[in-house]
Amino acid sequence: MKKVINFVLLAASLSAGFATTANANDLDKLLEQVKADRISEAKLDKKREAEFLAARADKQALLNKAKAELKAQQDRNARLTKEYAANEITLAQKEQELDNAKGTLGEMFGVSRSAAADAYGMISTSIVSAQYPGRGEALNRIANSKEIPGLPDLEELWFALQTEMTESGKVAQFQTEVTNLDGTKSQETVTRIGTFNLVSSNGYLTYNDELGQVQPLAKQPAGYISGTASEFFTTSSGYTGVYLDPSRGAILALETRKRTLMEFYHQGAEVGYAITVLLIIGLLIALERMVVLTAIGSKIKAQTKNMDKPNSNNPLGRLLKVYQENKDTDAETLELKLDEQILRETPVVDRGINIIKMFAAIAPLMGLLGTVIGMIMTFQTITLFGTGDPKLMAGNISLALVTTALGLIAALPLILVHSIVAGKAKSVLHKLDEQAAGLIAEIAEKESK
Repeated sequence: MKKVINFVLLAASLSAGFATTANANDLDKLLEQVKADRISEAKLDKKREAEFLAARADKQALLNKAKAELKAQQDRNARLTKEYAANEITLAQKEQELDNAKGTLGEMFGVSRSAAADAYGMISTSIVSAQYPGRGEALNRIANSKEIPGLPDLEELWFALQTEMTESGKVAQFQTEVTNLDGTKSQETVTRIGTFNLVSSNGYLTYNDELGQVQPLAKQPAGYISGTASEFFTTSSGYTGVYLDPSRGAILALETRKRTLMEFYHQGAEVGYAITVLLIIGLLIALERMVVLTAIGSKIKAQTKNMDKPNSNNPLGRLLKVYQENKDTDAETLELKLDEQILRETPVVDRGINIIKMFAAIAPLMGLLGTVIGMIMTFQTITLFGTGDPKLMAGNISLALVTTALGLIAALPLILVHSIVAGKAKSVLHKLDEQAAGLIAEIAEKESK
């Protein structure tokens, strides 16, 4: 490339020379320069050729070395392939020899592994392991062993099964570490009832076989069940009853998932709370009326024993005062006066009774309102999420049912106390009417004479 450039420069120089009529000396110098450049280019090319030949020799040496290594690896591969085939034949022969040597011991091998696997599944999940941890390690080793179990292994299997059988009929108490629900750990005294339940002073416990930990239940079962467990734990002599779980935890787990009455109550939400407020107000009014009417009845009863000295602290006494103030009038006028006084006493006696009756009527209607709201919310949930998961609708259905139940529960005692309070009020008014009629009859009798 450099030669081409030189020739181009030469041609350009010649053209310029012809155009400008350069002198001969310049041309001689240019010729000498071209010759010198040609010689230097030749030397450079030879040097490059020598370097290439040297590198070629090195590459050839590396290639020869790689070929030699490839040949060595191929020979090694062939040798190892022959050795592998020979080892396979030898292994098959040894296995056959082993089977012949084992004879009937092979059956014991399978039986022992199967028995150890079954025992491991039973013992590792048993609550007896909470008292005696680590029993399943030997069984797991026997179950996964690829060798014929020895006498110590068979003894371990025997001891594990015998221990489980013996402890299943015992009630034992021991100290163990309990992992609480918040992650903290504490040493507690635990009573084990056979292979059924673990009981402490706080109620029932469960054994987590995956973590090897004794843990309290996420929620204790109903009070009548957990109460017997606590009583059983604290009893030091005699006999006491306790609920057992023959399914080894399955039934107890179902019991913990049951909702308590308080949880059912809170599912009524705002409507249920409003019904409760009505019930409380109605019962308070009924209680106040019961106290007041009972006091009035007592005062009237005391007044009937002393009719000549009326006392203004009771309706009958005030009625007698009206009679004494108007006993000189005719019977018709006295009757009007006494009726007027009875009408004055009636609102005091009947106060609040109609409110109780009204609350008794409103409570079921509010329960029906909660039912309608719950069903509306249920259909809205169905519209949004479909019917694939019933749990999504359970909360709204609970609202519908719980509010109806709360409305009826509130109405029943309100109706009952309304009947009682209304009966007491009628009794007081009846007593006043009876006394008024007697006084009027007395005046009418005097007038007839």
